Amino acid sequence: MNKNLGLRKAVGIILARDDGKIWTGKRKIGIGVRPNEKNLWQMPQGGIDIGESPENAAYRELEEETGTTSAEIIFTLDEWLEYNLPSELIGKALGGKFKGQKQKWFLMIFKGDDSDFNLNSHIAEFDEWAWRDIEEMPDLVVDFKKELYLKLIEKFSPIKDKIKSN
Repeated sequence: MNKNLGLRKAVGIILARDDGKIWTGKRKIGIGVRPNEKNLWQMPQGGIDIGESPENAAYRELEEETGTTSAEIIFTLDEWLEYNLPSELIGKALGGKFKGQKQKWFLMIFKGDDSDFNLNSHIAEFDEWAWRDIEEMPDLVVDFKKELYLKLIEKFSPIKDKIKSN
């Protein structure tokens, strides 16, 4: 295990409906998911490509992971939030090149309807999805992302207030 690995720059997306519910996906079992992992739900996220702006990465990741482009950024968190992988995933997850991620988070308002979602429009990362309250997410996400999700609740909750102010 290489402890000198850095953090991958990435984005995270809180995709919200007008009622404040957020889109969540259940991760497919595979690389980056530990055996017997129970908390497989998360919000869309992914790496920023070289030369790509965080905003463009957010729209690209949203489309790749959910199949929709029916969204608009209404709020960007100024700070970057970080998480580290557990030791057993370092060298395996994130292409084996990073020890975790440094993420820029965006709140997007969903402008479409549920039929817009297609989890197989790209390489499928999720096998289910659901609308939820953001406050539920720390209990549904993998343990090593729990602290990051608690920070998201602190910064974004209640979602309805952020939606109304835009």
